[in-house]
Amino acid sequence: MESRAQILPGTLDLLILKAVSLGPLHGYGVLLRIGQISNGALVIEQGALYPALFRLVRKGWLKATWGVSENNQRAKFYELTAAGRKRLREEIEDWDRLVDAIAVVLKTRPEQL
Repeated sequence: MESRAQILPGTLDLLILKAVSLGPLHGYGVLLRIGQISNGALVIEQGALYPALFRLVRKGWLKATWGVSENNQRAKFYELTAAGRKRLREEIEDWDRLVDAIAVVLKTRPEQL
């Protein structure tokens, strides 16, 4: 059985915002952080990550600054902005509502109808 979960459409922004909320990260660090906090269950493809980071910066939810990575390479580091923190809270609330609604549907038995 596959131990990795498939990322649902629309959840990439939420995952990136959460990862960056734990501390500033360069792009590849975001991939590693998501893998780390999901115990390897979630893997983000680089081809999806970098356009998403660009989009989140453009929306003002992340701030990007150039710095030097731990392997001494020039890298763009991402930090959550105040607007990004607000958006993360909203995304978490939306996610919690969705999970609760799906849980109710999945637990419903015929005699409850």
